[in-house]
Amino acid sequence: MKKSQRRSAAFVPLAGQFRSYSRVWLRSDLIAGATVAALIVPKNLGYAGIAGIPLQNGLYAAAAGAIVYGIFGTCRQISMGPSSGLAAVAASAVLAAGITSEHDVASFVAGITLASGILFLLLAVFKMGWIAQFLSRAVVTGFLFGAAIDVVIGELPKLTGTEVTGSNPIQELRSWLGTLGEAQQATVIVGVIALVVVFGLRAIAPRVPGALVLVVGGLLSAALFDLGAKGVALVGDVPRGLPSLAIPDGRLLWDHAGTVALAAVALVLIGFSQTAGDARAFAAKHRYQIDINQESTAQSFANTAAGVFQGMPVSTSLSASSLNDHSGAKTGLASITSGVTVLLTLLVLAPLFSNLPKPVLAALIIEAVVMGMMNVHEMRRLARVQRFDFWVAVAAILGTLVFGVLAGVAIGIGLSLLWLVWVATHPDMPALGREPGTQVFRETDEHPGDEVFPGVAVIRLDGGLFFATADALEDRLREVIHSTPDLTGIVLDCEGINFVDSQGAAKMTDIVQLARESGVNLRIARLKPAVRATLGRDGVIELLGAEMIHGNIYRAVKAEQAAAAKGRDETSG
Repeated sequence: MKKSQRRSAAFVPLAGQFRSYSRVWLRSDLIAGATVAALIVPKNLGYAGIAGIPLQNGLYAAAAGAIVYGIFGTCRQISMGPSSGLAAVAASAVLAAGITSEHDVASFVAGITLASGILFLLLAVFKMGWIAQFLSRAVVTGFLFGAAIDVVIGELPKLTGTEVTGSNPIQELRSWLGTLGEAQQATVIVGVIALVVVFGLRAIAPRVPGALVLVVGGLLSAALFDLGAKGVALVGDVPRGLPSLAIPDGRLLWDHAGTVALAAVALVLIGFSQTAGDARAFAAKHRYQIDINQESTAQSFANTAAGVFQGMPVSTSLSASSLNDHSGAKTGLASITSGVTVLLTLLVLAPLFSNLPKPVLAALIIEAVVMGMMNVHEMRRLARVQRFDFWVAVAAILGTLVFGVLAGVAIGIGLSLLWLVWVATHPDMPALGREPGTQVFRETDEHPGDEVFPGVAVIRLDGGLFFATADALEDRLREVIHSTPDLTGIVLDCEGINFVDSQGAAKMTDIVQLARESGVNLRIARLKPAVRATLGRDGVIELLGAEMIHGNIYRAVKAEQAAAAKGRDETSG
């Protein structure tokens, strides 16, 4: 392959896929794309409802995201489009900005979508995809769970035909409970039936597209029973036609720049972590490589396209991507087929959605967020595996419910960073003992029966030796020196140290001097070459003495025992 062709295939992966395209794949790609479109059309009506934008705008984003990702994405099974989590972030940004006009809401949501596309491009250019790791899985689980509760509470009035007040979900729920006596009977009946249908199908026939059945059933019911005349609210005009190019209102975005920035960061962190994880999973399953930086580029272009075509934020949809995979998708052509099918729907069927009852749309939204965002299994796993992570997730839920979805993201990011700082500054430094009959040294806390040697303490640092851990290591060794009777030597196991910075090297000089002032020999075992080179450049090796550095812990302990015995002999002599 020529160099220019390789560059083209790297920037436009679809071009590379077409070079090795097999004709037998075409049918699978077309079927998969059309099948996914049948799933995402009704779901994206719901996602648009969550974000508070016109329903057709959700379809604009679905089409733009699917087509653009199919061209520029490296994962062949991913289905790109709006998601419940991203819609909740967009809705929270609108609420935080205090925007109420439908036109302004649509422009604002398109604006934060475009802003997230720009951030994704920066991630790709500077190869900073790792930044998404700052949002821990526990925080994402808690945030999405809390956001789902927020969305469900926000949809409850549509099931009863009532109006509520309140500045947060808790107040809105209290207000809604107080309006139940005013509930509109026909609306309640439609809402309850819709909930039973969509959740019932998921329980007894999970392969049936419940969202599609619900939308079709809702439209037929509205026509057969004239639900609008009976007081059931309908979604209103959904115009036929393709999206037009429209740049979001720059003044509106500037007036709420802080909210736009926070929302864009949240969309990038959540969207990238979702897409990167799903892309890796599908690539591993089908045995091909993905390019994470190109994935950032693809998400950038997809969100930019969604933003300039009056859409909403897009990322991967696991349910749609799984359906795409199971339906036989082989290349990005399947995703493009989905996008084109959505455009055809806009051209032909869009006005039909005008008669969709609002309680049916509310049931669709509730099912989407409950099944897509409330991960009860993961919450149970967190509680079982690591209780701290569970409480971090709970804190993210409470932060989202009390302060709002956008604030919940900020709280989640803060919790993730605090946890990262805590872990970095509190490395494990266990005491070690020898497994009987071997030369293996293990943690004495886990193996209390292992052999320890009088007068010799063996300590291991699990983590890099740098500015965040240097003081902790010195404090640990001071504790050992002051708490161990008749201590003659400390063996510092350095197997877990794979990095040392200038401050860590300087601290090692202080530790050597501390040991000498305390009359204790400091010995180092299992020092990695790169770490030794850094310590050598700072003079630590020369100060310590090469004879105090050992290949393994056993030799270091034996050397210290021999030195201690020699010292006792010289003293007694």
